[in-house]
Amino acid sequence: MSQTEQAVKNDGTIASVSGPVVTARNLNARMNDVVYVGDEGLMGEVIEIEDDITTVQVYEETSGIAPSEPVENTGEPLSVDLGPGLLDTIYDGVQRPLDVLEDKMGSPYLDRGVDAPGIELDRQWSFEPTIEEGTLVEAGDIIGTVDETVTIEHKVMVPPNSDGGEVVSIESGSFTVEETVAELDTGEEIQMRQEWPVREARPSVEKKTPRTPLVSGQRILDGLFPIAKGGTAAIPGPFGSGKTVTQHQLAKYADADIIIYVGCGERGNEMTEVIDDFPELEDPSTGNPLMARTSLIANTSNMPVAARESCVYTGITIAEFYRDMGYDVALMADSTSRWAEAMREISSRLEEMPGEEGYPAYLAARLSQFYERAGYFENINGTEGSVSAIGAVSPPGGDFSEPVTQNTLRIVKTFWALDADLAERRHFPAINWNESYSLYKDQLDPWFQENVSEEWPEQRQWAVDVLDEESELQEIVQLVGKDALPEDQQLTLEVARYLREAHLQQNAFHPVDTYCPPEKTYMTVTAIHTFSDEAFDALDAGVPVDEVISVDAIPRLNRIGVQEEYAEYIETLKTDIKEQIRELY
Repeated sequence: MSQTEQAVKNDGTIASVSGPVVTARNLNARMNDVVYVGDEGLMGEVIEIEDDITTVQVYEETSGIAPSEPVENTGEPLSVDLGPGLLDTIYDGVQRPLDVLEDKMGSPYLDRGVDAPGIELDRQWSFEPTIEEGTLVEAGDIIGTVDETVTIEHKVMVPPNSDGGEVVSIESGSFTVEETVAELDTGEEIQMRQEWPVREARPSVEKKTPRTPLVSGQRILDGLFPIAKGGTAAIPGPFGSGKTVTQHQLAKYADADIIIYVGCGERGNEMTEVIDDFPELEDPSTGNPLMARTSLIANTSNMPVAARESCVYTGITIAEFYRDMGYDVALMADSTSRWAEAMREISSRLEEMPGEEGYPAYLAARLSQFYERAGYFENINGTEGSVSAIGAVSPPGGDFSEPVTQNTLRIVKTFWALDADLAERRHFPAINWNESYSLYKDQLDPWFQENVSEEWPEQRQWAVDVLDEESELQEIVQLVGKDALPEDQQLTLEVARYLREAHLQQNAFHPVDTYCPPEKTYMTVTAIHTFSDEAFDALDAGVPVDEVISVDAIPRLNRIGVQEEYAEYIETLKTDIKEQIRELY
């Protein structure tokens, strides 16, 4: 008999069971209280109360439970354990550590009713105070540090709901997360472990306008559609267009301090890929294992549907905890569509009035609540940190007019639209440059001008203009053929082709091309711009377009991506292009 089973008291009884939705009689509970359902003590959450009938969504499989079995109320909302030990860990949707449960069960297949704390309660951590006795502290203040992983220094904070006071005792040493590391004159004892309700945002002083880009190492994202640290982005796309690979690339190479990866209703094989890959990968910025700055929440498509609904909240609460320490956190939610589907299923079982396509009427509100918790914040302890939320969307049949995509578009400021046609043509990342946009460009340009080049906005605009012109010309080409176009338009098509192939395409599996720093992204565009300027000058001088584009140096543009010593390669290439084209006239 598990501890959970022993703890079940006859606080209420089951009245009916409908999949993950259970109703209970005579349960003294409030909204969002965590309850344990049935003889096995299955974890659930109160979602509706009417007279003496309480409705509960259960986070586990409910087959086999029956009316009149007991329901116990904990009196606490669904919360996560916060403290050292969150990183380099794999959780399910309600923050149960999967490796701990596997050891407990002796099997990868988990029994119902098993539970384990989110962080190890008996592990010793080496605590080093950063303040002295006699210091006045307030809610959120950092009082010491712990080396959580080789990459991340965990900052131990006064809980956000503390009244604060003067520190009367604090010392370095090895402690478990439940042992007192500091004592205040008010009698309050501070431990490394905190609890926080997942549906409530952690407090902050102010939400600021983000001015620093989240550098992803993907040319099309950094170059054309950047996202800010503290920004929001959506990656919608049909099946097989590369949503998960784009998310993986961002998780691997984005310059955030912490990565929270939420696999929300994902296929098991895709989650397995993450779990297998990430421990093997090296963090490009530190050289340490990538998992040392990553927390994974795996809620695969065969796991109970209700846990899928809570997993994004679990992820963003952990993200806010590290934000409060002054870190930049990137949260990947893959995919928010399956989260919305879980809401739809629960809603239909509750017999709520359906909205568009059967989704609940509060779909837009729930999406907004989630994305609004992202941002660049001034924390209550005076530090600054950010949470960037990047959600994949899986519209059925690639139809972007469906409710989840449309409601997400209303909220997020960066839209990376994946295109099945591009994916079929093996153009990866398959992000459609005509449909995608970023509303962060203007506020991020000063950073790129200062850190990369003054010419960054001009070069980007030139590339956008060429690609726009190409899409207009493609319609004419389909009617009359390329040869019927004037020579200058034929040349524009050729320049656009090199922009697509050398700049927008990127090989995620090539050791060099998988990550492209902003400097290389910029220099790639300048190289193609040089070819364009020289080619048009030659055309004006009367050189036929066929001769211009057949110059030997030009195809070398496509090899820029795989060059480690790219600066030297590009400068040589520019010189060669100029010399060879100018020889024609």
